[in-house]
Amino acid sequence: MKNESTAIKQKSSLDTLIDRFSKLKEEEKEYAMDILNKIVAESRRNSIANRAKSASQNLKAGKVKRGSSKDLFKDLEND
Repeated sequence: MKNESTAIKQKSSLDTLIDRFSKLKEEEKEYAMDILNKIVAESRRNSIANRAKSASQNLKAGKVKRGSSKDLFKDLEND
């Protein structure tokens, strides 16, 4: 029930955002889109950095296998 309530609130918030955005002047919309694109890019950079950190930790811990594509397919056939 809690997740449903949260989803409804998020949809309501998104609807409000879209409604307010549609009422902006064209120049304000372009400025807002520029800001949003920068926020999304930063979020993606953070995700990539986190995955790289995790991969590096896995490599140091010996949890990563190395080899060629042939090695990969041989390994998959053995599972």
